[in-house]
Amino acid sequence: MKKDYKLPDLKLASNRTGETKKVIFEISDEYKTLGADKKYFIKTHGCQANQRDSESIAGLLEDMSYSPAKDETEADLVLINTCAVREGAEDKVFGEIGALKRLKREKPSMLIGICGCMAQEEKTVEEILSKYHQVDIIFGTHNITSLPKLINDVLTANKKRAVEVYSKQGEVIEEVPVTRFASHKAWVNIMYGCDNFCTYCIVPYTRGKERSRLLEDVVKEVKQLKEEGYVEICLLGQNVNDYGRDLKLGYDFADLLDEVAKTGIRRIRFVTSNPWGFTDKMIDCLARNENVCPYLHLPVQSGSNDVLKLMNRHYTKESYKELFDKIKKAVPHYAFTTDIIVGFPNETDEDFKDTLDMVDYCKYDNAFTFIYSKRSGTPAARMEDLTPREVKEARLQELNQHVAKWANESMQKFKGQTVEVLVDGISKKNANAYSGYTVENKLVNFTGDDVKVGDLVMVEIEEAMSFSLKGKMVSKVEL
Repeated sequence: MKKDYKLPDLKLASNRTGETKKVIFEISDEYKTLGADKKYFIKTHGCQANQRDSESIAGLLEDMSYSPAKDETEADLVLINTCAVREGAEDKVFGEIGALKRLKREKPSMLIGICGCMAQEEKTVEEILSKYHQVDIIFGTHNITSLPKLINDVLTANKKRAVEVYSKQGEVIEEVPVTRFASHKAWVNIMYGCDNFCTYCIVPYTRGKERSRLLEDVVKEVKQLKEEGYVEICLLGQNVNDYGRDLKLGYDFADLLDEVAKTGIRRIRFVTSNPWGFTDKMIDCLARNENVCPYLHLPVQSGSNDVLKLMNRHYTKESYKELFDKIKKAVPHYAFTTDIIVGFPNETDEDFKDTLDMVDYCKYDNAFTFIYSKRSGTPAARMEDLTPREVKEARLQELNQHVAKWANESMQKFKGQTVEVLVDGISKKNANAYSGYTVENKLVNFTGDDVKVGDLVMVEIEEAMSFSLKGKMVSKVEL
């Protein structure tokens, strides 16, 4: 059968051409009843951007008259939204696709779709098409709004597979329907893509060119969320420091953050900031706006200058420490988390020691730590690596000991304090307790009466562990 689709091309995806163009989405009338009397289920892997993409996918499907299913077994359409950052995440997805084969046999009319970052990798799409014949639809991170057409193509073309994985370099699509998965917290995209090209990272290829939304569109969305009762929003970008650079309209991320703060929404968070390009103007903005939560995720990745250079991170350990100190001086109460990779190709004992020194210098509240995972198509994947796996695993264990020490110390400071907690629901560890987060992004499990999702409550902290706090509610906060 002649292929009527084009495979993704990582080399083509590395191009950075054209200016950002705003496009208004509108679903075609012919697709609005395709899902009548049918149910969908979405399984999401990966980062906050994937979570937000799944909300748009759900919005599109419900505009097509689909309704949500409680799990895969009752669904007529199953979509797996994938992550490509690490090899383990990909292996998990392939396992899930394989497990769906039995369901497909039992229910031949079921449609199975794969989307997200894995769908933007040529080798992955080829493997799915050749080995996983139960998959009907494949679409990439740039092609979410094509989903109604892709479903229509499969349903009306004798089970022909529908594949769309090409990159749209300069588009920002507005007015895409959204079904929020929470009623009190919301993700808000401010930009898409990444132009930094860290040598280990596949994201600039799978997410494409940096494209910023217009400031007025972001502020409008936040105002609407506030009117709908949302208490907290998180501004999303692969590197929020770069916000607005592509638009050339004279404003940047600090300007956007100021405008969002003026909406009066109770809590504002943002992720992620590359230490490269974190300006004094941004620091001043953090210090000035009380509703910007005192929490910053500032990925360091390594404490070694040699490794940072190989990673193409554009900063040194000295400049990172200088930035960290500057932020701490301006806003001493801020909590810091970070990302760290151990075992980057040919990381030496001295390189690793520099990373431990960085952790001990910054005393992070927490860190997300990983052994380097080779991503096909990235520059680091071509680097020779002679460091044994067991050495990398030992380094990770030692690193985690340092992280846990400082995480525990940061938590102990909360013991005996009364803190504001935004309630997420019943605690995962105790059915008789609730859980939520402080403004510093500390997880709190607590007891209380007459509590519901979205409440702001004051909790007295009675016990502090390395990665969570325990306490009892003392009062509610009026919004």
